[in-house]
Amino acid sequence: MKPIKRELGTCYYPEHWPDDIWKDDAQKMADLGLKWVRIGEFAWSRLEPRETEFCFEWLDRAVDILGKAGLSVVLGTPTAAPPTWVLKKYPDMLAVDSEGRRREFGSRRHYCFSHEGYREQCSIIVRKLAEHYGSNPYIEAWQTDNEYGCHDTTISYSSSALKSFQHWLAKVYGNDVNKLNEDWGNVFWSMEYQSYDEIRLPNLTVTEPNPSHALAFRRFTSSQVSSFNRIQTEIIREYSSAPIIHNFMGRITDFDHFEVGEDLDIASWDSYPLGFLLDRAGATEEEKFQFLRQGDPDFQAFHHDLYRSVGDGRWWVMEQQPGPVNWAPYNPEPLPGMIRLWTWEAFAHGAETVSYFRWRQVPFAQEQMHSGLLQPDSAPAPGYFEAKQIKEELVASPIISSGSSDVAIYFDYDSDAAWQVQPMGENLNYFQLVMDHYRAIRRLGLNVDFVHKKTKDFSRYKIISVVGAIHISSQLISRISSDKALVIFGPRTGAKVGNMKIPKKLPPNIDLVKSRIVRVETLPPNESLDIDPFGNAIRYIETLKLDSNASPYLKLKNGKVIATREGSGAIYLGAMVDRDGLIGFYQKLFEEIELDFVLMPDGVRRRCTENEEFWFNYNDKVIQTKIGDIQPADVIRLRLV
Repeated sequence: MKPIKRELGTCYYPEHWPDDIWKDDAQKMADLGLKWVRIGEFAWSRLEPRETEFCFEWLDRAVDILGKAGLSVVLGTPTAAPPTWVLKKYPDMLAVDSEGRRREFGSRRHYCFSHEGYREQCSIIVRKLAEHYGSNPYIEAWQTDNEYGCHDTTISYSSSALKSFQHWLAKVYGNDVNKLNEDWGNVFWSMEYQSYDEIRLPNLTVTEPNPSHALAFRRFTSSQVSSFNRIQTEIIREYSSAPIIHNFMGRITDFDHFEVGEDLDIASWDSYPLGFLLDRAGATEEEKFQFLRQGDPDFQAFHHDLYRSVGDGRWWVMEQQPGPVNWAPYNPEPLPGMIRLWTWEAFAHGAETVSYFRWRQVPFAQEQMHSGLLQPDSAPAPGYFEAKQIKEELVASPIISSGSSDVAIYFDYDSDAAWQVQPMGENLNYFQLVMDHYRAIRRLGLNVDFVHKKTKDFSRYKIISVVGAIHISSQLISRISSDKALVIFGPRTGAKVGNMKIPKKLPPNIDLVKSRIVRVETLPPNESLDIDPFGNAIRYIETLKLDSNASPYLKLKNGKVIATREGSGAIYLGAMVDRDGLIGFYQKLFEEIELDFVLMPDGVRRRCTENEEFWFNYNDKVIQTKIGDIQPADVIRLRLV
C-alpha cells in the first residue's frame, strides 16, 4: 500500500469564544504541529439565526484566520443541530421513540431522517455553505452532519417514518401487497394486509412484532440515513472538489455504514476509549477495572479496521479523546501515555489524520466537563503535552505505510439488524460475536481486514471468517470462496432465506456446507459446555447433522460435534465459543495452513505495516514480551528489514 503522511488535527468552535482570541488560538494550533481544524458542525443558529437570514461574516473571519496560520479547515454541515425556528416551521420533524414519545428540542440530533420538510431545509443550508465556501482555498475537506445514529437517533417511529415506510414497501413489493404477505408469512396470527396503507410501524405491539416486518423496517431506516447523507454530498460536489467525510461512532450498527461510505471520499470515526470501555465495549467487570484508564485493547483497533474498509482504504479519527469525558457511567483520567498510544495505534492501522476533541474545554452547556487540549482558562491540559510529543515524533518519521493482512472478517450491518430483531437469547448480538473472533485473531498477533458484500477483491486473504451472517447470498459466497482462502462459517450464517424464513432444507443456506442444523439452543451466561481439548461453548449452540462428506473438526467433551470440516474444505463452527476456545480454534487453523502468529500477552497487541512492527501495551504495568519489557501505556516501534 502507498505510504501516507500522518497528520494531527483538532475540533474548534470559534462561535464559543470571543473573536479576539481566534488568532492566538490558530497560532498555538500551528505551533503544536496541528494540520487540520474541524469547525461549523453545530453552528446553524449562528449561520442562519432566522430563516433565509444568512450570517457568514463571522465564519469567514474564522476560516481566514485559521487558513493564514497554515491550518487546513474541515467545514461541517450543521444539520445535526437545527435551531428553534426550524422546529417551529416543522413541528412534526422530531423523531419518535419506540414508546411513542417525541424526542424534544434542547439537545442535538433532534430530527427524523424521513421528514421531507427537514430534508429540504437541510438542502438549503448545505447549498448556501457550498456556494459560499466551495472555492475557498482554506476549506480542504467537508464533513456531513455529525455522528449519524448517536444517542439512538437512527430509528424513528414518527408519522413521517410511517408514510415513507409504506411507500418504500410498495417500491420493494410492487402493486400486489400479497407478495409482501407471502414473504412475511402474514398468514400467521391473521396478520395479512389488504393494502400498504394498513401497515403500521413495528412498535407498541402486544408482544413481539413479526420479525420480517421488524427487519424490513430496519432496512428501510438504514436506507433513509444513506439517502439523507447523499442529499448533502451531491450538493457539496456541485461546488467543491474537496474530499467529503462523515464521522461515524463506536458500535453504532443500526444503519449500513458501507452504503453511506459509498458517497464519501474518506470515512472517519470518533474514538473515546475510556467512555466506550464502560458503556459499550462488552467488557467484563474485571476488564473494566483492569483497563479503566487505558481502554479496551481491541475496541479501538476493531473500529480502525472497520472504517478503513468503509472508506475503501481512506480513513481518519475525527475526534480522539484527550482526557476525561463527561458522558460515560464513570469518567476516569487516561493513564499517562495513553493519548499517545491511541494516536500511534490509529496511525499504525492506516489513519491519515488523528484529530483531538476538542481544542479548549468549554465552560458552559452539556459538554463543559469534557476535556480539551487546553483547559477552560487556556492553560495546556495533559493531552496537549502528549500531542506535542507525537508532533515531535512525527517530524522524525511522518511517513507510515499501512499494513496488509492475511486474515479477513466479513462484517454485515444487515446481519446485526437481523440478530437484534431475533436474538434467540438475552444480550445475544452480532457485533459481540464478530468482536470475539476479531479479539482472538488479534491475541495471536495478526493484522485483520474487514470485508463486506461489495468488497471487490478477496484474493489476498488466506483465511476469511464469516460468522453470524444470517442472510448471505450464494453469489457472495461464490466470490469469497473463488480463490484459495480457507473459509470459516458460523454460527448462524445462512440461517435464513428471503426475509427471515428458515430454509426448507434447513440451515445453513450455504452451498459449501452440506451438514445441517437440526436444533438450536441458547444458554444463560453462567452456563457453558466444555470443548475438547480447549475452551467452552457458550450462549448459542447448534446441533449439527453431518453430511456424509463432512468430518468432525471440534467436539464437546460429551462427544457432540460443534464444528465440521466440509467436503468443500470449508469449516462450519456451530457455536459461540469463549475467548480461550476461540484462541485455540484459530491457533489450530493457523498452524494447519502454516500462517505465522505470535500469542500476545494479556493487554499487549501488535500491528505490522510494510516496514514496521508496532507493539502496544494497554496495561498499567510493565509487561515482559519476546521483544523485551514494555513499559505501561508504551508504544514500541521496530523497523523491519
